[in-house]
Amino acid sequence: MIRAYKFLMRPTVGQRAALTAMLRDHCSLYNGALQERRDAYRHTSRTAVRYGQQSAQLKDIRAFDPERQGRWSFSAQQATLRRLDKAFAAFFRRIKAGDKPGYPRFRGVNWFDTVDFPKDGDGCRWDSTPHDAVTRVRSQGVGHVKVNQHRPVAGRVKTVSVKREGRKWFVVLTAEQDQPEPLPATGSVVGIDLGIANFLTGSNGEFVANPRHGRRAAAKLERAQQALCRFPRVRRDRRTKNHQRAVDKVARLHGKVRRQRLDHAHKTALGLVRAHDFIAHEDLRIRDMSKAPAPKPDPEKPGSFLPNGAAAKAGLNRSIADAGWGVFLQILAAKAESAGREVMAVDPRNTSRQCPECGHTAKENRPTQEKFHCVSCGHQAHADTVGAINVLRAGLVRRDANPA
Repeated sequence: MIRAYKFLMRPTVGQRAALTAMLRDHCSLYNGALQERRDAYRHTSRTAVRYGQQSAQLKDIRAFDPERQGRWSFSAQQATLRRLDKAFAAFFRRIKAGDKPGYPRFRGVNWFDTVDFPKDGDGCRWDSTPHDAVTRVRSQGVGHVKVNQHRPVAGRVKTVSVKREGRKWFVVLTAEQDQPEPLPATGSVVGIDLGIANFLTGSNGEFVANPRHGRRAAAKLERAQQALCRFPRVRRDRRTKNHQRAVDKVARLHGKVRRQRLDHAHKTALGLVRAHDFIAHEDLRIRDMSKAPAPKPDPEKPGSFLPNGAAAKAGLNRSIADAGWGVFLQILAAKAESAGREVMAVDPRNTSRQCPECGHTAKENRPTQEKFHCVSCGHQAHADTVGAINVLRAGLVRRDANPA
């Protein structure tokens, strides 16, 4: 199995400048390759340029510009070109699926924050045997950078990535490991229902409160954003130190909310994995759930639109994003794999409208957000608990129908 590790880097002033230059030059390579693809498609009978053709040009590019491109890792530059190739592959896949295409865009220097090294030791090496009790990562063109390694890396390191988040730098490793020993069996199964009022409701009647980290920090974020908006838009080389401080403050607040959300997701997922052998959850399409409603043109007044509930939907979308369901489900799946547990996604349709006692399904069974009252047999319970019970039953049926 593959596991990722993320450690804080502590570069010197010179190393920080070199890391920034590395990101800038990789961003320039990405944008140049994108421009070449655009020009080839528009002006040469719509001829497509592939990754292999652009990768073959790297040797000439490095020889032509040794100061900016020649000093960095060849393999990392190939990884940057592969990133662009993946963006185009996703673009064409969305076209075939009938989704919004989203043509690949040029990246600004502030929107290109990661450089990937496909193989440990090829342009970037993780020092697995640190000297003088200090762990370091060596990157071509940067040197040996100190790393705050807060836990040991198990397994063989496969890839290394250097990432910038605000003013901090991180190294991200992926390591190949043997399958760990599974946790002892508990004999317990559970279904979970994700929501807004409660972050998680279990089929056993357990409730996990929604911490709403984003809403709690909304006032501070609003003031920080307002302070940032007071600065006029000027060129990057003319921005003042006060402007940079305002940018850093907004980034710090967003980073804190993100870390709080991740911490809550990790702790909740770990509790579920330790307590249950089988976990069933709804197969939520979060992107579709958080889409803005389509506008409704007024047929009697051309150019005008009818109310479509966009304001209320925007508030719901913010709550969905603040809950972080997608991140939580990814973390739950990863922890379950490491612990030898089974996680299964089921169809979410009518899970909170079907009576767990008699099986009657009707919209009227859920008169309010929290209350469930079956119109057929009179069964009453919390609506989220009913949904979790139905999710568990559907998960068990699917597991028994498809034994491993």
